[in-house]
Amino acid sequence: MNTKKTYLLIFLIIVLSISWILTNAKNVVEVNAEDIKIALREVGHRMLLVDKDSTSLVLPIIEQGNLEYKLTFEKNLAIIPDSLVKIVGQSFGKSNLPENYLVEVTQCINGAVAYSFKMRNEKGKNVIPCRGRFLPNGCYEIKVKFITGGDFALLNGFFALAIGLLTLCLLWGLFKTKSKLNNVDIEHGDKIFIGNYRFYPNQNKLILLQEEVLLSKKEGELLTILASNLNSVVKREDLTKKVWEDNGVVVGRSLDTYISKLRKRLQEDEAIKLKNVHGVGYKLIYDSSGGS
Repeated sequence: MNTKKTYLLIFLIIVLSISWILTNAKNVVEVNAEDIKIALREVGHRMLLVDKDSTSLVLPIIEQGNLEYKLTFEKNLAIIPDSLVKIVGQSFGKSNLPENYLVEVTQCINGAVAYSFKMRNEKGKNVIPCRGRFLPNGCYEIKVKFITGGDFALLNGFFALAIGLLTLCLLWGLFKTKSKLNNVDIEHGDKIFIGNYRFYPNQNKLILLQEEVLLSKKEGELLTILASNLNSVVKREDLTKKVWEDNGVVVGRSLDTYISKLRKRLQEDEAIKLKNVHGVGYKLIYDSSGGS
């Protein structure tokens, strides 16, 4: 995957993540109890109007804890489920209340559930039974329980963690891609990319396209050190010590001779330069722009 595509993929993942979290944000925020009570009083008022009752009272809203509330009436009334579903949805929507809730209509005399429905902010998840029927005149209480907070916060947390891990993986892939372009990629420990060349240190073999060049042992050792320190200066004494003196050999002008040979080996790729840093050592440079 090239750099442009990687950045585009990361951007799309972040946009989708933000969209998903914002979609569910309404179900994670704290709910204001006063807003709920006002909305429920409006529900009670409109239910009485549907029952052609404009004089009896909606009794005080009872907060039962854990985001549960109870709406009661002064007098008996008949309830049309379709109207109840519509009125609750409109009143809660105006107050910007969470879209996930359970509504139960219970009988005052024994607490039995006469009607109930559940709303979710996910398409196809609403449960609204018995539409088109009605509950005969009687004493009813309407209980509302909001489904919010913990479940959605936990889900958002897992989702954010997954997105973070995926983004890190993509960034690591991007880093590896850049590393290869800058020639610091060693594949399986037996191959080093140097610009357009592939160098096999264990075989002292250099390949450009289909052309294969066998290096001497000294050339291979020098190139391994220089390639492992790409774009950095390697001191002359370090090269001589690692390639010659560690093997019990004292070198004179041999280093310069082998450096010259390596320059010729790498000359087919103009982006690669093996420079002499006067008085210090040598520097293998890879410039993908092709400049010097």
